[in-house]
Amino acid sequence: MKIELAESYGFCFGVKRAIKIAEENKNSSTYGPLIHNSKEIERLEKDFKVGLTDDHNSFASGDKAVIRTHGIPKNELAELKANNVNVVDATCPYVTKPQQICQEMSEQGYEIIIFGDDAHPEIKGVKSYAKYGATVVTSPKDLENLKLKEKIALVAQTTRRVEDYMEIANYLIPRHKEVRIFNTICNATFENQEAVRKISAKADIMIVVGGKNSSNTKQLFSISCDNCKDSYHIEDEKDLDFSWFKDKKFCGITAGASTPDWIIQNVVNAIENNLKN
Repeated sequence: MKIELAESYGFCFGVKRAIKIAEENKNSSTYGPLIHNSKEIERLEKDFKVGLTDDHNSFASGDKAVIRTHGIPKNELAELKANNVNVVDATCPYVTKPQQICQEMSEQGYEIIIFGDDAHPEIKGVKSYAKYGATVVTSPKDLENLKLKEKIALVAQTTRRVEDYMEIANYLIPRHKEVRIFNTICNATFENQEAVRKISAKADIMIVVGGKNSSNTKQLFSISCDNCKDSYHIEDEKDLDFSWFKDKKFCGITAGASTPDWIIQNVVNAIENNLKN
């Protein structure tokens, strides 16, 4: 069986930057999981004494709080600073962009529509920057019964599928006088999605490596399933079931933007070792 990695996969610029920031700030705590990969978070805690808290009120004056890559709500950031917490911002620059757009467009009187998952921490943060509120949708159906202003500003969660984003845009454009569409899907997402599209079209089994709660990994898995029915989303090599590989000739592998190289290599090694036995 041939094993091949996608042309683009794994750690993106924003995650690499956040990991470096965390490693440089030993004996600190991240507010929320820094990235959506529990194994990497365990490594940071073990090797760099970087803890984790889900409550921004647990930080006292003088404590060091590392802000997760997904960002946090505007009011919580303000509260941390008001309480003299030493804030180290590891928010991905691709995430701060839609935050800025929401604030600016909202102030200019535009209705803010966000394409993404309302429960995702990135969207909770982005939404908070819209001065007069924002509507979060996942499909054109969510827009059907809404009474919206004539001026619309549309942004997307950084890790969403561009095809799905275009469906939202195409629904809004003929129905409103002005629709400002901002391409806030990050470059790494585009590259990883295009790469999985290519490799899954020729593979007869696909392994997608990444956290189960990672949005961008879920999108890669969805694209992979479109082309290869035997696609599997795993967190690490322990999730592999080697019966999947019976009679397979081409195994494609990709990984989400928050999946470290060492986990990907462990997966490759485990598959190769099984083939030898």
